[in-house]
Amino acid sequence: MVDHEPEIVMGRPQKLEEQRSEAINQPAQLLRIGAMLRELLEEVRRASPDEAGRKRLREIYEHALSVLKAGLSEELQQELDAFTAPLAATASESEIRIAQAQLLGWLEGLFQGIQAALWAQQMEARAQLDGMRRGLPPGPPGMMERPGQYL
Repeated sequence: MVDHEPEIVMGRPQKLEEQRSEAINQPAQLLRIGAMLRELLEEVRRASPDEAGRKRLREIYEHALSVLKAGLSEELQQELDAFTAPLAATASESEIRIAQAQLLGWLEGLFQGIQAALWAQQMEARAQLDGMRRGLPPGPPGMMERPGQYL
């Protein structure tokens, strides 16, 4: 039987580079903006905003977009631009609802993507740890045979 040294697995350069290009600089800020937009959308659904209210909602929407873009990588900024369109100065209530729902949906998809990536990283780390454990030599004889508590 030939002894093999444990294999040291380093991160995959391509995968790491892809993760860096899809980086999110401030995830907490994205969560706050998502929560704010969700509340705004609910408020628009409950009450019909007048002209001044629609103007203010449009301003909030545009400001939220600019803040979001500042916290995203260039690739995610381009994706966000592809799915959002600027609201007209006289945007109707339904246009505002649709724009906010679209932005909120995009953010929720982004959050789900982050969760999936974190889960995949956790599973990969667990597999690497299990591989390293399998490569360790067994403990001293008799260690597993001792009954009793571990104190």
